[in-house]
Amino acid sequence: MSRLPSLPEQPHLMDVFRRFPRGVEPLLAFHDQVLRGESELSAGERELIAAFTSGVNACNFCHGSHQVIAEVHGIDPEIFEHLIHEPEKAGLEAKWLPLLAYLRKLTLTPAKLTDADAREVLDAGWSEDAFYNAILVCASFNMMNRIVEGTGVVPTDMGGARERHEASRHSATPYQDFGKILAG
Repeated sequence: MSRLPSLPEQPHLMDVFRRFPRGVEPLLAFHDQVLRGESELSAGERELIAAFTSGVNACNFCHGSHQVIAEVHGIDPEIFEHLIHEPEKAGLEAKWLPLLAYLRKLTLTPAKLTDADAREVLDAGWSEDAFYNAILVCASFNMMNRIVEGTGVVPTDMGGARERHEASRHSATPYQDFGKILAG
């Protein structure tokens, strides 16, 4: 349900961005840099982190959307069954567990992060660059989750979204491409 009277009763993110365009263009450009730019993490892995962060925040719109995008980019759908509540049962490589624990803590209690938490991630085999990219994805989705939840965006049919994401799978700028649809 919309929390802003000028939005439809069940707003989509597109409705929010059309009504309030300030900052949307640089936000989408940032998403493209973080989620599709140079990284040791694949696009699918970064989308998995976006879905994970959104799931930890119970942001159903972003969790569902980015789970679909992660799957389009090769992440096994079975992973998502346990990813949020029992990541050790999700079927990921063991090195993911300290990274996901770090990102969960960054999402829920960032002031309680310690050097030991970071050391566990690095000791698991993640490079500093991959670790920092994971932090950027997590941070950006903490912000996006608050935009979505703050405005009352509701989950929509993911069937059409899957087709749209399949079509833009090889784009280096899928988020800015979405912005062009908004302007169009």
